[in-house]
Amino acid sequence: MALKLLRRGKIWHVRGTVRGQAVFETTGTDERARAEAYRAKREAQLWDRSIFGERAAVPFVQAVVSYLEHRKPGSGDTRRVQRLAEYFRGVALRQIDQNAVDRAIKVLCTADASPATHLRSVVIPLTAVMTHAAKRGWCDRPVFDRPRQTNGRTVWLDPRTAEALRNAAGERLRPLIVFLLGTGARVGEALDLDWTDVDLRRGTCVLRETKNGKDRIVHLPPAALVALANLREREGAVFRRPDGQPYAGKEREEGGQFKRAWANACLRAGLGAFTRAKAPHPSLAATTEGRPVTPVIWRPTITPHGLRHTWATWYYAATQDALRLMYRGGWSSLSLVERYAHLATSDILPDLALIWGASHPDEWERSAKTPPTRAPSVQSGGAP
Repeated sequence: MALKLLRRGKIWHVRGTVRGQAVFETTGTDERARAEAYRAKREAQLWDRSIFGERAAVPFVQAVVSYLEHRKPGSGDTRRVQRLAEYFRGVALRQIDQNAVDRAIKVLCTADASPATHLRSVVIPLTAVMTHAAKRGWCDRPVFDRPRQTNGRTVWLDPRTAEALRNAAGERLRPLIVFLLGTGARVGEALDLDWTDVDLRRGTCVLRETKNGKDRIVHLPPAALVALANLREREGAVFRRPDGQPYAGKEREEGGQFKRAWANACLRAGLGAFTRAKAPHPSLAATTEGRPVTPVIWRPTITPHGLRHTWATWYYAATQDALRLMYRGGWSSLSLVERYAHLATSDILPDLALIWGASHPDEWERSAKTPPTRAPSVQSGGAP
């Protein structure tokens, strides 16, 4: 027989038998409408389980919990996965198909979001969770459409423009910019850098739990070495907010920790333009016609991650060594660094001293004819 609602005290319960399985459990609510929704959903689950087996009833949230427990450190997708778990709350894995993905994109992404944002925010993390579940026999291996990507332009700065940006930055942001331009570190790697992994004597730093799951040594050019040596703190986080506190940890998933300081520096350096926002801000007062005001905002032409592209472009122009660039930058294949091979010529080399302070340490190795054949190993006990 089907499940029926039974009230005990103020709380509604469901009771009955579905395909031989007896049920008597609380709905956890005293509202009839909510209790009825629970009853219908529970009955459907029991029918699916009896027909398709236990696998049909595995909820997406269970897969998310397991995925977060087993994922590799530094993967940096926690917040996106948690948003998906909230959206798919109460949904079984078998119910998530391409139609469900399309609906999730419409809800979780803004109307003007790019295909790349759809990919990062929904498709990639959802595929990761469901692939993890498929390996455990909870669902089929997912096959979702990937939003078509456009061939984006690699944005980078010439040394003179980078110098203007550095000089326009605030006191706390300036050493971080010098470090990013001198090492090619990702922003999350730099903000997580601890003084225990800095060796000023050797002029090196160890970046922990990088994107490819491996620790990486970076060499500090003279300007970056001086910038770190002049910082006030010598314990804990290397780079800090203007109030001296460490930046908020976001598990390397999203930036924004110094968004305003970055925008102000770009504004003073002239790197950007004023544009109208794509949508009115709801907190602004209405005009005389009763329509919200669409504000004019400053949009920088480069993001902090663009400094990694800048470093890579300069590095290849200085060394002409794609393999070395791959190792030093922490990329997993040469195909990922090919974009930098033709972006800059040797004309920029005399100006690199404006940012690096002199030639890069790897250039010294190259001039000595002792290029490394592989990245140096890093012991788990600390910096070399």
